[in-house]
Formats: sequence, structure tokens, C-alpha cells
Amino acid sequence: MSLIEQAAKRLQELQAAGAELPDTLLHNSADKVHKDTTPTPEAFVRALEALPPGTAQDLAAAGPPGVHSRVARAPPRHVDINLAELAMRGYVTPEAATSQTADEFRVIKRPIIRNAIGQGGAKGKIRNLVMITSALPAEGKTFTALNLAMSVAMEFDSTVLLVDGDVAHPSLPALLGVPNSPGLLDLLTRDDLDVADVLIRTNVEKLTVMPAGSRQRRATELLASEQMANLLRELATRYSDRIIIFDSPPLLATTEARVLATHMDQIVMVVAADTTTQHTLSQALATIESCEIVLMMLNKASSTDVGAYYGYYAGDEAA
Repeated sequence: MSLIEQAAKRLQELQAAGAELPDTLLHNSADKVHKDTTPTPEAFVRALEALPPGTAQDLAAAGPPGVHSRVARAPPRHVDINLAELAMRGYVTPEAATSQTADEFRVIKRPIIRNAIGQGGAKGKIRNLVMITSALPAEGKTFTALNLAMSVAMEFDSTVLLVDGDVAHPSLPALLGVPNSPGLLDLLTRDDLDVADVLIRTNVEKLTVMPAGSRQRRATELLASEQMANLLRELATRYSDRIIIFDSPPLLATTEARVLATHMDQIVMVVAADTTTQHTLSQALATIESCEIVLMMLNKASSTDVGAYYGYYAGDEAA
């Protein structure tokens, strides 16, 4: 019996048990037979052959049927980020890889990557959960998180998962054109979702996005749960080349950020030049309880060491 025929037989068993089946499969099957009859194995085979690659394998390997059986996983979602618009707004993009901002983030990402792949810490410990935060709103944490993710995505040896961890006020959907869809918080509240179901691939080859997901009144408790810890362990270990960057809420504005910080391997604290006071920064740093690596990044500065020399070398590159 072929793989397709095994999957067709499995589908009939699941349907008889009352399992929820993919709409596409049911519609395809119904097109091949009379509406008042049960789809035949041959019709199921034809419908399965029309589905995305891998669906038949999922169905053939499905476990015992039940009301909540997951017989097939939806194909990976994809969004085309408007890279030209992002570049116009000052963000790093693959097409704007020689901008001053791009060069500044090349400097910023190096120690983060070294730590993430086990070269920067004791005994080669992998630290690939990276949280981008600030003391207060409007200091540039989302700008930093997205630019850092874009910059890391241009590495030859790393892939990036950008997680919208600002669950109360997510900013990434508007920036990236990501639709409202299940995400981080839904993984913590729904048994019918797998990590792959909430990931959104992009037109930046090595950049994948995870939305914040549905609003939850008990978001702080969810982020502090053992289930969240298990999810982060899975994300951190599933792919050895993956760096997971969280766009987090400000530390002094929400409790969610402080809870999220307890799970992180590295924290990048964004400090707004001429705006963030030393007292405010000290208060924010005091809320971080258990992260070994806390880096600070000065944002909105009028000039940088990288910027002082950028024009000279950028001219050589353009030539």
C-alpha cells in the first residue's frame, strides 16, 4: 500500500471518529464524488495528491483519532515585508546593507552573536535568547530589535526568529505588514497549536517572525509559567544556528518585561541619548534579576564612532 493510500485510509478512520479535517481536503474530495455520499478512497487519494508536500506523511503518521486530533499542519505562512519603505524609514535591509545604520548594527551584533553561539561565555554555553528592552517607552527598543534581526539575518551562519514580546502594545505587525494572527500567547493557552503554526516566514531569507498573539488579561502569569519556560527551551534548542530576538515591553512600564527577562540569556538595554536619566536607567537595571549578560546600547545619539568614518569608506565601496 502506497503512502498516499495509507493516508487516505487514515483519513477515513479519522473522519469516522469525528476528527476535524482540513477544509481543503474535504472540498477537494467532495468535488470528486456525489455530495450525498461518503468520499471514496480514490477520491481521497486524488485530493491528497493535490495538497502541499508533506501532508500525506503527516496523515499517514497521525496518532489515534479523537475530537481534537491534528491531522495536518497548515502550510507555513509568508509575508512580503516592504523593504523599500523600511529602508526609507532608516531601517537595515538587505538592499541597504551599506548604510551607516547597517554598519553600526554590524558592530552591535558581534558580541551578541559570539555569546549566542557559545564563544563568549564560560564553557561554551549557548545563549541565543536575546531580549531587547528599555527603561521607558519611545527609547527605540523596537527600532533596535528589528534592525538587529535584519542585521543578524545577513550572517552566513545564523538564522533569526524575531518574537513580538510586547504583548500589550505590539509594534511589529504594523512595521512588517504582519496580519493579526495566533502567536506567542496563543501557544501558551491553546493545546491545538504547535510552534510551526504561528511562525511567519518573510522575504528576508533567514528571518522568521512570531507575532504576540491574542491579548490575555493574565499575560504576566502566562509569561512566568513553566509552560513558557518549556516553550523557550524548545525554541532555543530546535535549531542550533537560530538566534531568537524578543522585542520586549519597557522594564519600568509593565510587569511582563520583568518576567520575560528572567528567561533570557542576553538583554540589550536601549538607552536614549539626552533623554534617559541615570536614575531611570538604574531603576530599570535593578528589575533584572537573573540574566548574566546585560548589554547597553546608546540610541538617538547625534554622532557615533562608526559614523565619524562612515562617509570615507562608504565612498570607496560605492566606487
